Amino acid sequence: MEWKNQVDCIYENAQVYNSYFKEFYPADVSVTDGKIYYIDYRQEKKLPAAKTIDVSGSYMIPGLIDIHMHIESSMMTPQVFCEHLASCGVTTIVSEPHEMANVNGIRGVLDMIDAGASCPVDIFYGIPSCVPSTSEELETTGGIIDFSAMKKLLENERIICVGEVMNYRQIIQDNQLEIGKFLEYLKEQNLGLVIEGHCPKLVDLDLARFLYLGINGDHTEHSLEELRQRFANGMYVELQEKMLSREVLEFIETHQLYEHFGFVTDDVMADTLYEEGQLDMVVRKAIALGMKPEQAIYNATFTNARRMNLSDRGVLAPGKRADFVLIESPCTLKVQASYKDGVCIYPSDKSETVACRHSFGSEYYHSIHLSELSTKIFELPVEKELEAVTVRAMKVCDGSTKTEEIAVTLPVKDGLVQWENSECMLAVVMERYGKNKNCGYGFVCGDAIHKGAVATSYAHDSHNLLIVGATPADMQAAANKVIELQGGIVTACGGTVTAALPLPVGGILSDRPIGEISRDLKKVRAELLRQGYHHHHPIMSLCTLTLPVSPALKLTDHGLINVEKGEIVSLFL
Repeated sequence: MEWKNQVDCIYENAQVYNSYFKEFYPADVSVTDGKIYYIDYRQEKKLPAAKTIDVSGSYMIPGLIDIHMHIESSMMTPQVFCEHLASCGVTTIVSEPHEMANVNGIRGVLDMIDAGASCPVDIFYGIPSCVPSTSEELETTGGIIDFSAMKKLLENERIICVGEVMNYRQIIQDNQLEIGKFLEYLKEQNLGLVIEGHCPKLVDLDLARFLYLGINGDHTEHSLEELRQRFANGMYVELQEKMLSREVLEFIETHQLYEHFGFVTDDVMADTLYEEGQLDMVVRKAIALGMKPEQAIYNATFTNARRMNLSDRGVLAPGKRADFVLIESPCTLKVQASYKDGVCIYPSDKSETVACRHSFGSEYYHSIHLSELSTKIFELPVEKELEAVTVRAMKVCDGSTKTEEIAVTLPVKDGLVQWENSECMLAVVMERYGKNKNCGYGFVCGDAIHKGAVATSYAHDSHNLLIVGATPADMQAAANKVIELQGGIVTACGGTVTAALPLPVGGILSDRPIGEISRDLKKVRAELLRQGYHHHHPIMSLCTLTLPVSPALKLTDHGLINVEKGEIVSLFL
């Protein structure tokens, strides 16, 4: 090739992070054609440049890479989400859009990809492998991703992995699942696609069987023994914020496991993103817990890039993409500027990005096919001669999205369960896609609300309408507001709506600015806390009450699900 007479830009006097030595060195960094050309550690200034920028006092690191996350968890459309992401120093993400796939199938996935096409950061995608997360017998979704849909998605250039395989108990017992067929197909075709996993509590022979299928990554919450088994069996471990502790980081340091894990976010909601950050927040926590900043940066860039076969980024070196971030300090990761392919994307002119915001099709704004509810839907009839019934209840425990199954005895009067003024809240899940009008019933107790009601169409993963409350009037008020808004999270008390976050795009996203979404989300969270939701993450806890792959007892439109057994169980004992 013919060398240019000059490079496009030289960033002079930076403290440059070297991923191979995990150290910072003073250097001048040359960029041309969107790539790193030369890192001049001698600072001899031999190269001519069209432009030079003195960045004295700044530290230069590779752009952060989040390889396991879901844009839908922010409740924002891709454009709105990514407009803010650059301020966190993140330049590449791998998103798995199984939430929108549950709403609108393969069309939902492709529309999410299209919506992210003009975003300032690179968005790659994982193929949703479990839509529904379990089966059509256990939950109703708006769309289904089957074997043929997975094969079709392989054709899209933005697809670089198989998204998390969530029905982990089923797949090690029944390889005829749609995802099982797809994994066999990938093996036959020798495509070498990265396969992400989701396997809480899986150990020993069951874990080996999971790995044998080629699923060799996991991001879920674990005990130290479960974590040890994953490392010992060659899994790539993805540590999200809730898994970070001194004990975990000391285990990694003791066994020198730095090459075998990376930091990820999985789920970050709008207000947390707006106020605390995204992957940068996770890195800061690791540093606060004692990890060296140079090591923490490595595990948010280099190892993640390697995991996803993104060999053109994650390191500052000649020929690599000029994806880099200027920060004030490695300890704080406070971002001064973010660059993608040599172009500054933060700070940037917001007026340019607002104009290209993607608008989803009209069907996404009319996705809740439910009529206004009456309070009669919240009655639970039983045999009239009974004086009391014993029911299964989901006990919410602060610190986890898992629930416990407990037995609660409730009185019966005139053939109706008298659940008001008991220790339990009634929970109802209504199928909202207009497919079968299913309605599942359950009870919630523990560290959940104790008065009023909350309703949401953002209910993992099938996103039917979830209603939890202490009185029929409050449940009716909250549910009908969600239906009116065509999606959202709404609280009510005294028969009146007290807070509302509208989510009109597929019933799970908003295309408003992040500041407005954050404001409304905080109001909903504050109201949940006022209603007694004693949990470090009340919204995530609420929205996973319907997730039938997260232990131990969950509720779908089909009824109560015993997650361990993967089967419907009766509400009554």
